[in-house]
Amino acid sequence: MSDLFHSALTLTVSELNAAADDLLQTELAGYWVSGEISNLTRAASGHYYFALKDDQAQVRCALFKFAAARLTQPLKEGDHVEVLGKIGIYGARGEFQITVNEVRQMGLGRLFERYERLKARLQEQGFFDEERKRRLPAQPRAIGIVTSLAAAALRDVVSTLKRRAPHIPVIVYPTPVQGAGSEQQIAQAIQTAQQRQEVDVLIVCRGGGSIEDLWAFNEEAVVYAVAACTLPVVSGVGHETDFTLCDFVADVRAPTPTAAAELVSPNNAEHLRRLQHIGQVLQQHAWQHYRNAAQKTDWLAQRIQHPRQKLAEQNKTLQYLAQSMQQYGRQRCERQQHRLQQLAYNLAANRPDIAQQKQRLSQVQAALSAAIKQNLQDKIQRVMQYQQLMDATSPYSVLQRGYALVRDARGHVVRQAERLRLGQKVRVEFAEGQADMQVLPQQEQDDLFD
Repeated sequence: MSDLFHSALTLTVSELNAAADDLLQTELAGYWVSGEISNLTRAASGHYYFALKDDQAQVRCALFKFAAARLTQPLKEGDHVEVLGKIGIYGARGEFQITVNEVRQMGLGRLFERYERLKARLQEQGFFDEERKRRLPAQPRAIGIVTSLAAAALRDVVSTLKRRAPHIPVIVYPTPVQGAGSEQQIAQAIQTAQQRQEVDVLIVCRGGGSIEDLWAFNEEAVVYAVAACTLPVVSGVGHETDFTLCDFVADVRAPTPTAAAELVSPNNAEHLRRLQHIGQVLQQHAWQHYRNAAQKTDWLAQRIQHPRQKLAEQNKTLQYLAQSMQQYGRQRCERQQHRLQQLAYNLAANRPDIAQQKQRLSQVQAALSAAIKQNLQDKIQRVMQYQQLMDATSPYSVLQRGYALVRDARGHVVRQAERLRLGQKVRVEFAEGQADMQVLPQQEQDDLFD
């Protein structure tokens, strides 16, 4: 395309727009463009059309339906966004335009976009599936806490545990909960708790804060550490309205650190009421069992017989069973003998048919093998015929016979000499290689062939 600009040629409007579009797409590929959405319209087809502007200029944008389907939220007039797409010329009107492929909201911030992308990826990988969540122990022998020693959340959690279950030991695994590198230290504290096996359940918590303050709990290091932990994990990060990726991957998400402490600790008053209820039920069952046993004892006492009478009855039953067993054994032997004779007769009658079937099977196998070989040979012959036909009709076979193919600067094939202009550059393709040439006057061509 650059050769066209260095030659003394006249471009049509279409050629100019095409050349400009090609240059813009090449030079500005991969650039995000930021600005404010203006004159936003949505066609019945689902396409968006709008202008992206700043204080000094604007550019037309088109967001087609297939790309608009990927938006996380609909576009609105006045939104400050960044767009990525094909920057070029709309040839029909010769207008500068961006065909948008991606849109990201500047107002939400880069952190939120990173959060959403990581959340979507982790969800797709199954980290948030309910099937992998574990139940919390009803009576933990010890409770672990992963947080900062200076955090107010630690005081709230310890106070709640002391009030609800003062008999349960509490072990703190201290770590920074914000700042550079804090995500690695949080992950290490979780791994330490798992390796020591000192507790039955683990609370990962901190107080509220901005998205930057809570960001360590959105990092992959923390998410993977929680997912890999063999201990049940309760996430109590921030306030009720704060959601981190640690919340989604944990076995249970608590709205606050205090709520996390309540979830992992048994309520003594509730357990006392349950024990009292169980005691009452056991007492009722014991009394009912005593009455049933006494009634059964009275019934058995009335049915006691003299041992001699009982032995006589059992002896009569034994004689009857012995006679029945002898008769059953004799009848069973007779049936089995008759069955054996019948099977021997059937086997002798069917033996010739087995030999015939075996011979028939050998014949069918031989015929099938011959048919497969013949079919394979037919297929090979047909493929060779197709290959010869393709070679005969290939345009490159013509080039092999000494002919050449001429294309203009835009790659179109030139079939007539009168379509060429003096000074026009063309490309000639031979059977092997190609050459760029220029159309010369008739006299100069004669000189070339003298």
